[in-house]
Parts: sequence; C-alpha cells; structure tokens
Amino acid sequence: MLHLKDGVSVVGIKPELLDGLLSLAVLFHQYELPLVVTALTDGVHKEGSLHYRGYAADLRSRDVPTWQFGHLLDAIHHTLGLSWDVVQEVDHIHVEYDPHHDGGKGLS
Repeated sequence: MLHLKDGVSVVGIKPELLDGLLSLAVLFHQYELPLVVTALTDGVHKEGSLHYRGYAADLRSRDVPTWQFGHLLDAIHHTLGLSWDVVQEVDHIHVEYDPHHDGGKGLS
C-alpha cells in the first residue's frame, strides 16, 4: 500500500511518477515494508529539481532495517529501470523519472 505523509501534495504529478510509485508499492509489500512518500511536488528541493515538474518523489527510509537497505535499493533500481534515478539521501530515498538519466546523481 502507498501512504502519503500528512501535507504531501499530489497536484501536478506526472503519470510516469504515479506508475513508478505503484510499482514500488508492490515491491515494498513484498519486502513487508511500508511505502511512505514524504514529498512530491511540495516541499523545498534543489534548484531545477524534478520534484517541481512532477517527476520525483522522496520515500521514507527510516523504516527499512539496515541489513535490508542495500537489497531494497537494488530492487528499486531493478523495478523502476534505466529511465529512473534512485539516490540514497541521508534521511530518505529519492526517486525520479529521468529518461535522460544523469548517472544516478539526481536533483533532490
């Protein structure tokens, strides 16, 4: 199941992002982890961030056990595919649909 943190706005998200999040909901369910989206088009992000264009999401990472984190990141990469950047940030996982792929650096 996909959960949104209180205050997260879905206004302006693109179909590609929604499709990716639904795929991740299935993946997180398989890992028996909650999928909590902490930011979409809302919040403050780096200049030029794909959040503002509706192509990026931040996912809560604090519920992922340390021993499982690497496996989950690999599974996220595999599930979303090459048109996506997946970036492990200090307190969340940033995913963005970026068919021009920048090597996983992303713009949080």
